[in-house]
Amino acid sequence: MIAVNLYYTGQNGNARKFAEEMESSGTADKIRSEKGNIRYEYFFPMNDPETVLLIDAWTDRDAIDVHHASPMMNTIMKLREKYDLHMKVERFITDEMPESDEGFIRS
Repeated sequence: MIAVNLYYTGQNGNARKFAEEMESSGTADKIRSEKGNIRYEYFFPMNDPETVLLIDAWTDRDAIDVHHASPMMNTIMKLREKYDLHMKVERFITDEMPESDEGFIRS
């Protein structure tokens, strides 16, 4: 699995407005229904009201490439421009959890 954290930052609440429009327009749901999408969720940091975190996870690189080539990317890019957002991106590839970490997880 490949997980991508995208931090959208704007001014005057624009990052939150962007996330709200992604949800209300159905664009986020369309992305969630794409083959290979595992997770597509927005979160709001408590200490930064001008930033929104998107956690976007995919089964593999091919699934991300298909998503990036889809028409939805144009929609997303137009909304980023509309709300004048800047981005920071982190990418993670999962591995197996070591048994030694299991003792720290409360189910």
